[in-house]
Amino acid sequence: MNAAMTESRVSREALIHQLYEAAELEHNLMCTYLYAAFSLRLGTEEGLTAEEADATARWRRDILKVAIEEMGHLTAVWNITAALGGSPRFGRLNFPLDPGGLPADVVVRLAPFSEDVLQHFIYLERPTTSQEPDSPAFVPEWRFTRGDSRPRVTPMPIDYATVGEFYETLAKNVRSFVERVGEKEAFCGDRNLQISRKEIDFQGCDPVICSITALKAFDAIVSQGEGASEENADSHYCRFLRIRDELRALRAKNPAFQPAFPAAVNPVLRRPVRAGARVWLEHEETAATVDVANTAYMLMLRLISHSYLVPRPHPAKAMCVDLALGLMRVMSPLAERAARLPAGPSNPNCNGGMSFTALRDAAPLPPGVSAGKFFLERLRELLAGLQALATNGDARVAQALKLLTDLTKRAERTFADIEKDSPVVLTAGIAPTPSPAAAPAVSASVPAAASVGGGASVIEPGNVAPTPRTVDGVDYIEGRALTLIYEGKKCIHSRFCVTWGPKVFIANVKGPWINPDAMSTEALTEIAHVCVSGAIRYKRKDGGPDETPPPVNLVSVREGGPYAIRADIRLDGAPAVSHRLTLCRCGASKNKPFCDGSHHEVNFAASGEPPTGKADMLPVRNGPLAIDPLTDGPLQVRGNMEIISGTGRVVARMESARLCRCGASNTKPFCDGSHARVGFKS
Repeated sequence: MNAAMTESRVSREALIHQLYEAAELEHNLMCTYLYAAFSLRLGTEEGLTAEEADATARWRRDILKVAIEEMGHLTAVWNITAALGGSPRFGRLNFPLDPGGLPADVVVRLAPFSEDVLQHFIYLERPTTSQEPDSPAFVPEWRFTRGDSRPRVTPMPIDYATVGEFYETLAKNVRSFVERVGEKEAFCGDRNLQISRKEIDFQGCDPVICSITALKAFDAIVSQGEGASEENADSHYCRFLRIRDELRALRAKNPAFQPAFPAAVNPVLRRPVRAGARVWLEHEETAATVDVANTAYMLMLRLISHSYLVPRPHPAKAMCVDLALGLMRVMSPLAERAARLPAGPSNPNCNGGMSFTALRDAAPLPPGVSAGKFFLERLRELLAGLQALATNGDARVAQALKLLTDLTKRAERTFADIEKDSPVVLTAGIAPTPSPAAAPAVSASVPAAASVGGGASVIEPGNVAPTPRTVDGVDYIEGRALTLIYEGKKCIHSRFCVTWGPKVFIANVKGPWINPDAMSTEALTEIAHVCVSGAIRYKRKDGGPDETPPPVNLVSVREGGPYAIRADIRLDGAPAVSHRLTLCRCGASKNKPFCDGSHHEVNFAASGEPPTGKADMLPVRNGPLAIDPLTDGPLQVRGNMEIISGTGRVVARMESARLCRCGASNTKPFCDGSHARVGFKS
């Protein structure tokens, strides 16, 4: 242990230096876990029995969950760095790490899943009381002591036997520094630069504002992962132990069981300068696949690092994080594909693997117009590379291309407007909503939903419904005091219209069926307000007020049905045409993301009364609510929201949530990753 770093004169520079190492360590562990997960065989078509396929799919999910939690740990470290006034570090050395970058016993290299690799993971995540040895395959090149206990002005590295011990030292140093300079002086960084649960709902994304919150973040890292107690059944250490037990049991049944492809140990894209534990990927398709995956990875890091320059509540902050998470989803199928392709003639019987190549730096870009240009250029270059790769017809590459195409389109919309007069980087572009009056198409046809709700209403003498003007499937019906707007594709047949206003909404007739002048304007606007889907809207012509956003943003979970949302909605980056929407959560709608009633056809069963979770009152309850349907994934919702049951009971009050829309989550209404398991397509 470095005594100089634990004495009372520990400096801010020394703390930030140690946090940089913590960030690199979390980052490296995350990459090694991902690499092992991507190498696993999946399904009986890849040579496994049904029992083995079930096990490897479960191991993959468990290891990916650990990697995501490492991302949460990394975010916590970045937030502490920012709180202390530092700029978070996003770079790292390339694999394999040379001796000296970390203590001798912390060996980091990319290797496919195996019992040796699993044992190494157990060793890295072990609590201080554990006697688990490292795998012989990960013995360090040589033993050395890199720590220096003599006091230096220049920060010096420290040694530690376990990662948990390293975090204990960091916590001691934070306490020592705060005792010397005071809370306010120590945590002088702008807290709005940190990533919070408003941007991403990861454990570790809580703001750091003082020593209490910083130390709480360290405790969470240790208790969940590195150095956790053996009694914590959900710790990384215990999860890896369970996988090892299952692996040994399956090997006892089938000694020939090979759970993973023979992916390269430390793959590289160019001929290695140093001989040794590096595999040159000579096969062109393999190299091209890894090249595109690495590009997605590096652009992801650029975007996250850039988000630390953007103060909350600027929309560019969440947008950068969103794009980064989207690129992680692009990267994953490419990394799996690389592990299934040959490395090349110099390494027979060896497959490729994503190398996670890091450039010399991943620092944030300078504020201004250039940042948006850089990100768009890089996304388009990445898309071109992936399009060329997709000619091979591989399903994983096609999946990555679909994800990246949607992501690039979204980025083009979002980066459409660069804020030139602000030091803040970017603003979210908002596409203009077409004016209904500009469209020439006129149709007298009855919308498909004209008979909605049934009933015996007929047109009474003198009650003649005007012919609607139809634009892109939306009917505009002119009345004396307002234009009533009806969008049949969004109607979910709640029947408030035909029961509250049977003289206006005249069911079971041929031809025009809506007459806005058959009841008072105020009563008619109230009918529009109770239309949960937003299929009925209006535009006042008499000087009266148009509909305004609600005072509280509500996401209602309907029994066996959709989400009913009332808010100032931004859907997929643009203002929604209504403050009311119903969005599919059964996965079967043919008009995604909107509900079209398909939950009835598929007999969707889901409670409208989920249990109450975190329900602390929010300081602000309204404001923009951004809803982004992720490609083949959940609804990413950001903004102040109250999630309520169908009866109005509060389920949760949140600022960020991922809501299931595949219908398969076991934690409804929240996503648990089941969309990948069931092959959900949006």
